[in-house]
Amino acid sequence: MRKHGNFLLNICLSSLVFTVSMVATTSASISATEAQSSITKLAQANPCASKNPCAAKANSVGGPLAQELQGKPVVVDVFATWCPGCKNIAPTLSQLKQEYSGKVNFVVLDVTDKAKLKETQAKAEKLGLGKFLEANKSKTSTVAIVDPATGNILALYQNNANKADYTKILETALANN
Repeated sequence: MRKHGNFLLNICLSSLVFTVSMVATTSASISATEAQSSITKLAQANPCASKNPCAAKANSVGGPLAQELQGKPVVVDVFATWCPGCKNIAPTLSQLKQEYSGKVNFVVLDVTDKAKLKETQAKAEKLGLGKFLEANKSKTSTVAIVDPATGNILALYQNNANKADYTKILETALANN
């Protein structure tokens, strides 16, 4: 009976240790996610990022964008026809295109298949978005709002269909132009 009791006690202790470690791991991952969110918000709110090369480097497409994109904020969409997230955000991006027609440049980087990707890579290089595409070509439904003069990423979203998030950044960018 005593062996049986010790066996049950060991199982209970092992379960408790496992549960505590899972809670600690989950808490750490939540904290890391919250920290990343805070960093992104801080970078978006940092008006000195364009004046501080170190701050801008971490949140940049690699430099100024092509001349044809200058003068207006740029919304860059990493898209694929097979991507569920892309389908989720498509109505929001369509509304933004209508609302900001003539005020904002919209660039779609289509990574649907190898043939499209090859065309897209040439387009991205021409527009000054080559490094951005290289870093994000496997992250479909990624949308970045970029300052074309500096190449700074003002906001970066993944599968975000909340129009208000985009509008807030675009209105700020347009007010600063």
